[in-house]
Amino acid sequence: MKKYFLLAAFAALTLISCNNEGSAVNTVESMKTPQMENFDKAFKSLGDPQNRPTEEEKKRNTSELSDRRKALLVPASKELIISTGVTETELTRKTGGDMSQIIVWATQIYMQKSDEIRKNIKSN
Repeated sequence: MKKYFLLAAFAALTLISCNNEGSAVNTVESMKTPQMENFDKAFKSLGDPQNRPTEEEKKRNTSELSDRRKALLVPASKELIISTGVTETELTRKTGGDMSQIIVWATQIYMQKSDEIRKNIKSN
């Protein structure tokens, strides 16, 4: 289940990032918090040559990110979660330090904040 959510979240972030709706996108981009921008950059960094799946990772034939690639997302994920007022202790307690849970939680926050930004744009 986590694998599919991570894959769906990654796909959603890719679609959001690739959206070319002119001024509305520029406004959404300009209204993102620094933590949201860092989260975006972390996901985009997965496409960098050094961060792409290795042959060994590809052979596993799973949609879940490898631990190596998850580790690239965790710092920005934690930063985004903590920016909402969650303490490091609470984050650890709720996720047990599990990288997948941290990334899923951060993705949910990112999507929620993105929705709020879009709603604010539409209401203006």
